[in-house]
Amino acid sequence: MPRVCGVDIPGEKRIDVSLRYLYGVGAALADRVLEATGVAPSARAKSLSEDDLARIGSYIEKNFVVEGSLRRQIAQNVTRLRDIGCYRGSRHRRSLPVRGQRTRTNARTRKGPRKTVAGKKSVKAVK
Repeated sequence: MPRVCGVDIPGEKRIDVSLRYLYGVGAALADRVLEATGVAPSARAKSLSEDDLARIGSYIEKNFVVEGSLRRQIAQNVTRLRDIGCYRGSRHRRSLPVRGQRTRTNARTRKGPRKTVAGKKSVKAVK
């Protein structure tokens, strides 16, 4: 398996698809990197030379924030929002949707499985 930016990428796949295994690299960014480094997008990752892989890796590290540094940057941004006590930070703290989605229904991914609360008992049921 070839390594780019400290990550093993699948050798059997095309290089434009294999680069997407890097955190922070999507389809458009992978195409832009290959165009700038002069590597054919249709080439298989295992067939690339060490020089090609080194060129791709150095271009990505020089021009983009990916992998560990990107994860760290995102975590710091969320921590900053929590610390200053803004609305978005409080939503992060309570594990609720941050971007204005409704929570009366849906939002199960953020809120987790339903926690059933017993309903109020009627007056007739008490007697």
